[in-house]
Amino acid sequence: MITVDPGKLNLQPGQRVLDLGCGEGRHAIHLLISEPLEVVGIDLSQSDIETAQDRAEHFRQQGSVPGRLLLGVADGLQLPFADGTFDVVICSEVLEHVEDCTGLLEEIDRVLKPAGIFAASVPAFFPEWICWKLRDEYHQVEGGHIRIFRERELRNAIERQGHRYFAGHRAHALHAPYWWLKCLLWKRPASRLLDAYHRLLVWDLMQKPLLTRWLEKLLNPILGKSIVLYFVKPAEAESGVSTAAGAVS
Repeated sequence: MITVDPGKLNLQPGQRVLDLGCGEGRHAIHLLISEPLEVVGIDLSQSDIETAQDRAEHFRQQGSVPGRLLLGVADGLQLPFADGTFDVVICSEVLEHVEDCTGLLEEIDRVLKPAGIFAASVPAFFPEWICWKLRDEYHQVEGGHIRIFRERELRNAIERQGHRYFAGHRAHALHAPYWWLKCLLWKRPASRLLDAYHRLLVWDLMQKPLLTRWLEKLLNPILGKSIVLYFVKPAEAESGVSTAAGAVS
């Protein structure tokens, strides 16, 4: 299940893409198997990186993949890359965990090339607010969410780095009720209702039936669990900015 739409990233063969906070590799591996790109995935969790490596190897063994993938443990506040290394940076469901959001955004700006694309996603305010109200433990667990973003707040924070917003959407509306149920049934993790809803989500992910695809598309503007925003970093020359903005419109 991916949150960021690759179709909005203006991807070109051979580009370098950073998946910052890649977790178990959902975006990085999706790009590995679908695009001829140089993908780098980093995360603070060694165990998540090991899981991502195992999953990527599974796809490699199934046959040829068009991309290349490098995975490793690194701190997003001190990225081990030179200035302007990447054509695209993805930071999905990470900023809500980070104390120093400004520092992380500054590092993303540093390693992103001029005219590069930055895609950020965080939990949407309303579904996330309900989770916080239903169960304190939801956001008080180690490594949990430390803030709830409003869309305008996130957009302003990124635009202060000089990046220009060009698109946005919400995603995963069918997942919001699952997390509300999970919070309500926090002390009953073996609940049949919760298990049934989880099976529904897995079935939807694997089968992609037309009915649930249309239902989620209809509900996303209201109940979408995540907000996703896309930005272009200004080029060094105004002509370059205009070209890049036109390419991603």
